[in-house]
Amino acid sequence: MKRTVVKEDINSRIFNLFNVILMVIFTIIIIVPVWNVLVSSFSSGKSLANGGFAFWPKEFSIENYQAVFRDDSIWQAFFISVAKTLIGAGSHVLFCAIVAYSYSKKHLKGRKLYSAIGIITMFFGGGMVPTYLLIKSLGLLNSFWVYIIPALFSFFDVIILMNFFRSIPESLEDSAKMDGAGDWKIFSKIFLPLSKPALATIALFNGVGQWNDFFTTKLYITDKALYPLQMKIYEIIVQSQMHTMQNIGGSVVLETTAKGIQLATIVVATLPILVIYPLLQKHFISGMMLGAVKE
Repeated sequence: MKRTVVKEDINSRIFNLFNVILMVIFTIIIIVPVWNVLVSSFSSGKSLANGGFAFWPKEFSIENYQAVFRDDSIWQAFFISVAKTLIGAGSHVLFCAIVAYSYSKKHLKGRKLYSAIGIITMFFGGGMVPTYLLIKSLGLLNSFWVYIIPALFSFFDVIILMNFFRSIPESLEDSAKMDGAGDWKIFSKIFLPLSKPALATIALFNGVGQWNDFFTTKLYITDKALYPLQMKIYEIIVQSQMHTMQNIGGSVVLETTAKGIQLATIVVATLPILVIYPLLQKHFISGMMLGAVKE
């Protein structure tokens, strides 16, 4: 008996040690490239032209960031990105929550038909050209609302919220109805406050998607005043690459290069998400456990 316990204890220690080593390896794989991007963004064009991996800036310089922020329109693009992320994520979560609340009711007529239609939209789409024609017919071309309205609904998120709403005890809803509360009051005062983990998880995923979205602008926006940060960064990188190519033989001595500006813009675009994520981490972890345990 003692030998079995000792053997199990040794196996457990080996397993834990293996997990620690594996976690350290994965951490290094993730952190080292990120650190290299951050360090290289503060390096001069000359040191970047020499190539190689850097753990610390060989020639410290902020010229890359100055080149990024030298264009005043970068602040307009930053405002557009923030606005479409906040409005888009907030409206998406609210709209999906309203639909999911209706789907969670067993007495909803035609619920199976609506669910089948919703599931079909998860696997099939109209295609790029029909979607473009639809956006054009709705008058959303060169409009800020092209970032918001097409992204309002996701049946996948509706399923997540619907399952979470079903886990809320019906006795809470029954007691609220006995006190005279209507559906809207029950939804806003009971279901939404109790669903913060699910709402925060969906808001985080949708917010990151809105922040990183580049293709929507490429397809539907030609007005530069409506360019988000990602599209503006693309313009800066293209312009810097053209500038580097035009300086024949001088790319080594330039204070900024296309690579340096590209690294700086990566840091600028990633920083807001890195700041927001820790604030939602508690709800995000709780949201990932939705449906994992059934009593």
